[in-house]
Amino acid sequence: MTDEERLVAVEREVGLMFRRGRARVAELSRRVHPELDGMAYSMLGYIEQAGRVRVTDVGVHFAVGKATVSRQIRALEELGLVAREADPLDRRAALVSLTEDGRRRYGSARDVRMRRVREVMADWPSEDVERFAELLHRFNEVLGEPPAE
Repeated sequence: MTDEERLVAVEREVGLMFRRGRARVAELSRRVHPELDGMAYSMLGYIEQAGRVRVTDVGVHFAVGKATVSRQIRALEELGLVAREADPLDRRAALVSLTEDGRRRYGSARDVRMRRVREVMADWPSEDVERFAELLHRFNEVLGEPPAE
């Protein structure tokens, strides 16, 4: 296989993974709440991991504008999944965190997702799983960098 063929194979497999991932996120978001969309589900996961996080930091993490993150956070609030409070260090900023219902619902969907990951990787040697995680992390780090001019 040539270098170009290897890169084409990587691009093809990553594209397939992204398409399947979007479909899976849509399914999992409906498990959390029937009205929840995929982007809001992903934000819910980030907030769950962060604990309490500034709304602006959510936008930075997902590389979306203020209007988009505000709309998504407002939808999560209206569904009772997150609570917003003033940041005690900067009263102009807002912090969001999961409500108890949000934590319960997200945890339930995450358990379904992790059960599937365990099933898919059950026959993989632990060293392969670890290396795969390292390579995916490395790939995602590069994807998060601005493109070279």
